[in-house]
Amino acid sequence: MRQQKKVQKAPKAYQNDKFLNSPSGRIMRIMSEYIEPHERFRNYKISHTMVIFGSARIHSRAEVKERLSELNKKIKSSTGKEKESIEKEILKAETDYELSKYYEDTVELAYLLTDWAKHLPKPNKFVVCSGGGPGIMEAANRGAAKAKGLSMGLNISLPFEQYPNPYISPELNFEFHYFFMRKFWFAYLSKALIVMPGGFGTLDELFEILTLVQTMKLKKKMSIVVYGTKFWNQIIDFDNLLKYGVISPEDMKLMYFADTPQQAFDYLTKELTANYVIKK
Repeated sequence: MRQQKKVQKAPKAYQNDKFLNSPSGRIMRIMSEYIEPHERFRNYKISHTMVIFGSARIHSRAEVKERLSELNKKIKSSTGKEKESIEKEILKAETDYELSKYYEDTVELAYLLTDWAKHLPKPNKFVVCSGGGPGIMEAANRGAAKAKGLSMGLNISLPFEQYPNPYISPELNFEFHYFFMRKFWFAYLSKALIVMPGGFGTLDELFEILTLVQTMKLKKKMSIVVYGTKFWNQIIDFDNLLKYGVISPEDMKLMYFADTPQQAFDYLTKELTANYVIKK
């Protein structure tokens, strides 16, 4: 009898990369970005996060000072167009130096919040959460690491490769493909939101949460701190929104404006204690 040739088995559907990465597999990918984080949060007993949003382009003061020092040395031996180019770089670095205040303030605030959370009676567990990338996101995780506490990073895969910062707790380092699933997890666990200066992404996240709170789609109590009055008053004209009647005076009470880490810390811990802390 002739021996029958063995035919290689086809891959099971859940191991078929071609299918999983196809348009037909999209629902599986979306569900994975819901179920896998949910399982990890359950395993690590995380139900409360303190989310910090802000620009990926704001650098630490030490980094900016080093850059300014290099440019000032360079300009001494430069002439003509090269000198003009360096002068522009110096102006940009000086603006970066001004903004670096917010990086340092984020580190301090995340440190204070993490240290506070560590000393709460069990079963309370509040964890700092960032978008996982550089800039203000890095500062948030850095402050939590400085306090020797857990912190979470919900990173997003982008064409220009935003890599996770090194201060995220490894077990709470997440990578998302879909913005809406990432934003879901920002909102779902968060009990406090701190909005540092930022651009399109930060504005998007701020207004989405404000809309959910205003329309009562978020049933829970959410404490929102808008940090950096000088910056935000130049970016968003809240007075004119009130003047034209497109928001109400009550809507302005959804936010608390702060300008120092201690001011934000005092407000948030008072709110979180009143609304969520379980006392023994």
